[in-house]
Amino acid sequence: MYPRLVVDLKKVKNNLDKITEMVKGSGCSLMIVTKGYCADMEIYKLLENSEIDYLADSRIQNLKKYHGTKKERVLLRLPMISEAEDVVLHSDISLNSEIETIKQLNNNAAKHNKTHKILLMIDLGDLREGIFYKNEDEIYETIEEILKLENIELYGLGVNLTCYGAVIPKNENLSILVETASKIENKFNIKLKMISGGNSSSVYLIGKNELPRGINNLRVGEAFLLGDETAYSQMLDGFYDDAFILEAEIIELKEKQSVPVGETGVDAFGNRPVYEDRGIIKRAIIAVGRQDVDPDNLHPIDSKIDVLGASSDHLILDVTKSDTPYSVGDKVSFKVSYSSLLRATTSAYVEKTYK
Repeated sequence: MYPRLVVDLKKVKNNLDKITEMVKGSGCSLMIVTKGYCADMEIYKLLENSEIDYLADSRIQNLKKYHGTKKERVLLRLPMISEAEDVVLHSDISLNSEIETIKQLNNNAAKHNKTHKILLMIDLGDLREGIFYKNEDEIYETIEEILKLENIELYGLGVNLTCYGAVIPKNENLSILVETASKIENKFNIKLKMISGGNSSSVYLIGKNELPRGINNLRVGEAFLLGDETAYSQMLDGFYDDAFILEAEIIELKEKQSVPVGETGVDAFGNRPVYEDRGIIKRAIIAVGRQDVDPDNLHPIDSKIDVLGASSDHLILDVTKSDTPYSVGDKVSFKVSYSSLLRATTSAYVEKTYK
């Protein structure tokens, strides 16, 4: 059935082994982020039998799938107060920045006679989650409150970079996190077990030997799945970028002009598209759309195909220059970038198959 995502488990395993060797070889523990493929259970089997330390996801629904795992489970997105009980029941560690949420986690952990571990998030300038690093009084006041909670363990500090503000991890900014941890340990006479230095965008620092001493954990998704570090979008040596291939079927193939006829406004998604006049072209429509993938991050295996655009359910291709004589019913294959992989694995309309 199409569209479908073909998952090459041997290539996934290769990438898993490579990233494990790289990250753990640097002295860091490794969280594998599973949201990029919606906690697929075939990939989970590889992870469960690997040397990684943690399974991490932004959705508690995905962490629930890992009931019985030997790995510790980590909730990456800041918990909602309304899900505090599920967080305690289905994760061992969660990332937090709000004391009221942490208090609710404490209450629910006490209810279930558990201790829940947290990483306090520090914002180093990317302006996503965390207490801003310059607000030291707020950091200390928050920690003082946390240490009063009997069923919460302040396990360490974490930071996220690149995902929102596109701030690149450097030795300089990650060293601020290490320094902040040291100040906290001295002020409160405690030992923080984990200083989590970010995601796949921090991986390149390992190869340059610039990951600050004191960073002892990384949370890795895209580098494992697609073989690229996300600071500068460079492929990592020995990794595969085609462990996931999207295949979709041609449902219309016609020669048409390349510019719409008539006055144009906004498309179905509120955008004002701009069209290149290519004259008369051979246009293929395939049965997949924005509901299932990010069309801007699909890369045809046939390099002579251009992606022109998409609606909810249709992807429009220019196949004029291709050497392949496509027909209705033929399949077109694509490499996927992270956003398309994320959307395709979440869509109920994209079948998964394995090899």
